[in-house]
Amino acid sequence: MRVLVTGGAGFIGSHVAELLTERGHDVLVVDALLPAAHGGEAANASEAAGGRTYEIVLARLQEPGVLASVLPGVDVVCHQAAMVGHGVDPSDAPSYAEHNDYATAYLLAAMHEHGVRQLVLASSMVVYGEGAYRCADHGPVRPGPRRKEDLDAGRYEPPCPSCGAALEPELVSELAAADPRSTYAASKLAQENYAAAWARQSGGAVWALRYHNVYGPRMPRDTPYSGVAAMFRSALARGEAPRVLEDGRQRRDFVHVRDVALANALAVETKVRGFQAVNVCSGEPHTIGDLAETLAKAAGGPAPRVVGGARPGDVRHVVADPAKAGAVLGFRARTAFADGVRAFATDPLR
Repeated sequence: MRVLVTGGAGFIGSHVAELLTERGHDVLVVDALLPAAHGGEAANASEAAGGRTYEIVLARLQEPGVLASVLPGVDVVCHQAAMVGHGVDPSDAPSYAEHNDYATAYLLAAMHEHGVRQLVLASSMVVYGEGAYRCADHGPVRPGPRRKEDLDAGRYEPPCPSCGAALEPELVSELAAADPRSTYAASKLAQENYAAAWARQSGGAVWALRYHNVYGPRMPRDTPYSGVAAMFRSALARGEAPRVLEDGRQRRDFVHVRDVALANALAVETKVRGFQAVNVCSGEPHTIGDLAETLAKAAGGPAPRVVGGARPGDVRHVVADPAKAGAVLGFRARTAFADGVRAFATDPLR
C-alpha cells in the first residue's frame, strides 16, 4: 500500500516510516521539523530502511498545495505529526491548536477531497486524565483533579470522590470517559473528535492509537516538550542526578518506540469500520522512580533525587489495559522494561 506518514521524520514517525518500508509499503513522509519535536538535529532529505528509500517532503500540512501534491494515490494516512509533551504553560495553547487540531482538520478535509478513506491517528493516553481507580466501598471511581494544597503538602494520591478513602489503581480501558487535564491533552482529544466525525460523515475508517509513555532512540532532548525519559537522560549526560517529582511512586505504562511502530504497521494493515480507539501500551505498571533508578544505573550516573512538587495538570497513575489491542490488532508489546531502559541509556537522542 502507499502510506503517507505525517511527522515521519520525528521520534515516533521515523520508526513508523522505516518499519512500514521494511514491510514492503510505499512510504511518503511529510514533516515540518518543529524544533520542539526534533531538538537541535534536522532530518535528512531522505532516509533508508530495508534497502529501500522514502522521500521526505519538508512542509507544514497547512501550507497551500502540500496535501494536494502528496495525497493522490495514497491508500492510508498514518498521522504522527503533532506538537507533543506537557508544554511550558497555557501560553502554549495556540501552538497546540495550530499544529495538532487545525492541521488535523486540514488533513481530514483534504483526505475527503482526494478520496482517502483510511486513517491511523497517533493519539495519547493523556485523553484519559487520571487512570482507573477502585474504592473498597464505592467500586470503580474517577477522581477529580488533585488540589494544589494537597500536592504542596505531599499528599499525592487522589482520594475517593465519594468518601475520601484511599484508592487502588487499576488498568484503564478504552471505555473510560475522556477527562483531559492539560492543553496538550485537550488538543489530542480534539484530534480524536475530528477524526471520529470525519469517519461518520465520509464513511472513512480510523484507528486512534492511544500511546502511553513512549521511549527509545531518537527522542528529542533538551526541550520542555520532551518525555520524562529523555529529560532523565539529558540530566545524566550532564553528570546530574535525575530530578524525580512527587515521591517517585506515580505509576506509568512505558512502551518502547519500536513496539509503537509495530502497532502502527498492524493498524495500517488491518481493516476497521468507523472509529476505534486502542491503547498502545505494555499493560505493566512501573513507577517514575523505577525509570529514573534503572536509567541511572545503566548510565553509570548519580542516583536520582526525589524532589517533591508536581506540575499543574500532572496525573498520579495511568497504566493501560492492553487486551483490546491484542484482540483487534494482534498487538503485544515485545520489549521488556528493564531491557528497553538499559538500552535507552546509550540510545542516540535528537
